[in-house]
Amino acid sequence: MKKTYRFWLVSALAVACLTALDQWTKLLAVRHLKDQASFVLIDGVLELSYLENRGAAFGTMQGQKAFLLVITVILTAVILYFYRKVPRNRRYFPLLASMVLILAGAAGNFIDRIRLDYVIDFIYFRLIDFPIFNVADCYVVAAVILFVLLILFVYREDELEFLFGRMKKGDSL
Repeated sequence: MKKTYRFWLVSALAVACLTALDQWTKLLAVRHLKDQASFVLIDGVLELSYLENRGAAFGTMQGQKAFLLVITVILTAVILYFYRKVPRNRRYFPLLASMVLILAGAAGNFIDRIRLDYVIDFIYFRLIDFPIFNVADCYVVAAVILFVLLILFVYREDELEFLFGRMKKGDSL
């Protein structure tokens, strides 16, 4: 019981710290980038440029705040459900870490949508003309990449049975 409590406390603190870091960077963006020209970090490659995004990834679903909030709550519940099922040992730490990153990213953008009605974005890769994003978005992208790599190259199918229940021979993920 004590180990379980400590596990959840450490996990919650990790999500809180990562979310606080995201919110702090957005505060800095507002203070130093809003109504300013882009700040060039690497000429032609990387800039800091303030943007108020009222949509989702890549500027899609503009003005769909209520829908995006509901999706975030559902996604959070699903991640927490699976997080609870992951064994608490060293082997599964990367899987748990990817879930913590997703939760922190979702929380960071959720706070913006509730508080401001938009998400603050400020990181721009000019080199590839990638849409402007933020630290919370970085968490989610890194987590998804990590998750895919883990599923493809680290865990065997039988090592993930705890997520989906007992699988019969011939079933696949």
